[in-house]
Amino acid sequence: MSREPTITVIGAGLAGSEAALAAAKLGVRVRLHEMRPVKMTPAHRTANFAELVCSTSLGGEGIQQSKGLLQSEMRSVGAAIVGAADASKVPAGNALAVDRDEFSARVTAAVQGHPLIEVVAGEVQAIPDGITVIASGPLTSDALAADVARLTGSERLSFYDAAAPVIDLDSIDLNIAWRAGRYDQSADYINCPFTKEEYLTFFEALEQARSHTPHDWEKLEFFEGCMPIEEIARRGVDTPRFGPMSPKGLDDPRTGRWPYAVAQLRQEDREGRMWSLVGFQTGLKWGDQKAVVQLIPALQNAEIVRYGVMHRNTYLNAPEVLDSTLQLRADPQKLVAGVLAGTEGYLESSATGWLAGTNAARLALGQPPLTPPAESMLGGLVRYLASANPKGFQPMNVNWALVPELPAEINPKTGKPRKLGKREKRPVMFRRGLEAFMAWAQAEAGLAVSAPPVPVAVEDMSD
Repeated sequence: MSREPTITVIGAGLAGSEAALAAAKLGVRVRLHEMRPVKMTPAHRTANFAELVCSTSLGGEGIQQSKGLLQSEMRSVGAAIVGAADASKVPAGNALAVDRDEFSARVTAAVQGHPLIEVVAGEVQAIPDGITVIASGPLTSDALAADVARLTGSERLSFYDAAAPVIDLDSIDLNIAWRAGRYDQSADYINCPFTKEEYLTFFEALEQARSHTPHDWEKLEFFEGCMPIEEIARRGVDTPRFGPMSPKGLDDPRTGRWPYAVAQLRQEDREGRMWSLVGFQTGLKWGDQKAVVQLIPALQNAEIVRYGVMHRNTYLNAPEVLDSTLQLRADPQKLVAGVLAGTEGYLESSATGWLAGTNAARLALGQPPLTPPAESMLGGLVRYLASANPKGFQPMNVNWALVPELPAEINPKTGKPRKLGKREKRPVMFRRGLEAFMAWAQAEAGLAVSAPPVPVAVEDMSD
């Protein structure tokens, strides 16, 4: 038996793959458990690691974006998931979107090819002894979830995530649809316009369509960031067109005006053959789903290459059970990352995986675990997870409210504080956070860092 420092990682999704590679990078052996393909989930279609089952976007890029800051923090330490995303990037305006198959193939190759990582196929039903990163994701098996609940003494919470349908490009009527970004941004989206009459017909069909029927023991608690389109529609006839179907900033070239509503499609693959409906996550039954999609102008002959699906998501009440190092308070040798830790979003999952893997390796090497600085986006996120109000806790995306505000600037003429607008202060917060993270990673964590290139966003995609 090897006496070299060894840790266990459960789950080879984004968080688990990142955790395994981060620990191995520090010279620690990793035993990585992944239940697929021995046991598949309702949402996955391959045995590849870090398979994306919902959107293909890792969020907005640039100095105005909170996700842009987290991306840059991860680039500065050579994190694997952002590296794979950069290498498999597809056009998506100011967002970091990827070819999902190329992306997961790159992550899988990196994990399987690392000499310090041993991949073990099969379901883990109980948390093993020793230093362990639990990154089993939103579809944690019932047996493992029950053991996590036993260890933490905390009930797990469940809600439902939904993925959007993906359309074959050749079946989109480009005599009706047109390529454009909002407010003349890069033309990376396909826009399908509605007249008022077309929209009301679509909405009526959406209302009548049959959706996923839960079992008695299932509790439907949707996260706002991944709300199914049929659930949005239940809030009122105008709710979709003030949400994912908003026509703002999109001039229809046939009329020169904003249409009544718009369905947008975003490129899924590098070649641009597959396009997903933006904000159209759904749990509709497939026959009804096809009928509703084909009521979208320009998609009347749509060929759906992947239907939207709905699946369970499981996460801990993080403030009750986690420290900002991502260690469980009940057992500091156990760390939790990804959705199970109470994060929402691919980028957030991978970043917490990086921190959990780094801290697990440090524990194995006899070093203390660390928390990134509060000014950094990762530091802000994990501090929130550890300190939020546990009552009604829900998964969290990164956002600017997670990091400290800037000190007030004093107006030299009046001597009074001057309030900065968000477009003024966010680039300053971005640079402050990235500098703090890099200094921490180098001085405290002892990691090699390099300043990443920072793409500048043209438009503020408010978060």
